[in-house]
Amino acid sequence: MDFTFADHQLLIRDTVREFMNAEVRPHVKDWEKSEHFPLESIKKLGAMGCCGMLMPEEWGGPGLDTISYVLMIEEVARVHTAISTALAVTNSAVQLPLLAFATDAQKKKYLKRLTSGEMIGAFCLTEPQAGSDAAGIQCRATREGDHYKLSGSKTWVTNGSAAGVLIVFAKTNPEAGGKGITAFLVEPTFPGFKVGRHEEKMGQRCSPSVEIILNDCVVPDTNRLGEEGQGLKIALSALDGGRIGIAAQAVGLAQAALEEAAKYARSRKAFGKSIADFQAIQWMLADMHTEIEAARALLYQAASKKDTGLRMGSTASRAKLYASEMVNRVAYKAVQIFGSQGYSRESEVERIYRDARVISIYEGTSEIQRTIVARDLLGK
Repeated sequence: MDFTFADHQLLIRDTVREFMNAEVRPHVKDWEKSEHFPLESIKKLGAMGCCGMLMPEEWGGPGLDTISYVLMIEEVARVHTAISTALAVTNSAVQLPLLAFATDAQKKKYLKRLTSGEMIGAFCLTEPQAGSDAAGIQCRATREGDHYKLSGSKTWVTNGSAAGVLIVFAKTNPEAGGKGITAFLVEPTFPGFKVGRHEEKMGQRCSPSVEIILNDCVVPDTNRLGEEGQGLKIALSALDGGRIGIAAQAVGLAQAALEEAAKYARSRKAFGKSIADFQAIQWMLADMHTEIEAARALLYQAASKKDTGLRMGSTASRAKLYASEMVNRVAYKAVQIFGSQGYSRESEVERIYRDARVISIYEGTSEIQRTIVARDLLGK
């Protein structure tokens, strides 16, 4: 399979790389200390087309291919994981379901504002007692005339405290299990909506993960996304595409770890010579590089297949599974090469190590990805 990049793909990669190095990299350490969510940088990326890359021109996007999208996410993640997480959620988990299931009126109201970066979106599925088991959510939606009332809470909502629109999943027919779930487009100004606790996290501390509390939240029936009972289908379709973006994030973050480790190995002296001259260090770097390229190949294969419209099967899950576990191994080796300096908050690889850990958990854990791959393999 030929992954030679087209001119427009190279331009996107290089332009985003230049922006991230010039506009974001100098601020990352200060932002991490204050847990600042860099919405201003996200809006600038939105002006560059990065907030709606997969959307057609009709709805305000450039209508680009998935390879272009993953190249953008890679470059953002190389510098700041938190921004790449925000972009992945608003580009994929929010906009793709809107494009596929929203009415024209809903698209006119939300898509152009999302694609421009005027506002960002959030995806509200996980609950305190329902993570991997999406069908087990307890949030309820009761219809009353021309509106619904949503009651319950969502946890680990990325962008939740800054989003202009949130896709919220609730049960309209609890007795039907997964087939009784419905999706809604919720605005933070709706009565009964409240942002609750902010999670104190190990990594990606600039990416807000919050609790959303719905206390008889009033949602107009015009803000139902799709039909009643379609919610689980909408959620799973969003997660399938989202896994490609998370794999891209893992590859970009791992690339940053490799670059930092190689640079440090050349400059660090021990026993009278650069530690890059020692076979033990060379082998670690070689393994890191090889694993990154293997993950990158799986990622580009998944992105390419998505663009062709062919059945995805477990392609996205394979890419997400391998890349998310790869970045944790690569980050571990980067810290090892740095030695005690890698354990210091002053080193870039310390942040990378913490940021990497969640990647094998969100958008479907590694165990869920293995289940998907196995079912596809066995024809179940």
